[in-house]
Parts: sequence; C-alpha cells; structure tokens
Amino acid sequence: MVRCPDCDTEIDVDEDEVEEGEILSCPECDVELEVTQVHPVHVIVLSEEEDEEEEEEEEEEDDKVVEEEEENGDHGEAIEEDGVE
Repeated sequence: MVRCPDCDTEIDVDEDEVEEGEILSCPECDVELEVTQVHPVHVIVLSEEEDEEEEEEEEEEDDKVVEEEEENGDHGEAIEEDGVE
C-alpha cells in the first residue's frame, strides 16, 4: 500500500508486480506518479513542470537548428540571382 503524495489517497500497489520507473495514476486525483523504489514502494508526483521542461528543451533544440541554418545561409527560401529567374 502506498499513499498519493498529492491527495494522500491509499493506492493498492503490489511491490512484487511494480517496477522502478513505472508510471502509475492516482485513482482519486488522476495525478501521474513515478515509482522510485519498489521495496518498499515509494512514488513521486510527475509534475507538469517536468513536462514543461521537456517542451522547453525541444524548443531550444529547434531554435539551435534554425540558428545553424541561418548561419549556413540555408533559409529554406529560393535566392534569386540578378537576371536569373
């Protein structure tokens, strides 16, 4: 038995059937929980902040790609030379 750190609801978890790193959902508040330890079972709340951090990292990677393309002169546009169409 483990308690949801967010709403304190008891969650029936069998430590022999759960794995470290597994994601569970609280039946009461629907928060996602990550199993960090199995003997005894311990869970932490997967916060929205972690999701936001992952999105920010992806955006930063996308920005780097755009910057590199701009530095290399690849703007994704056709460049027209004088007299050539």
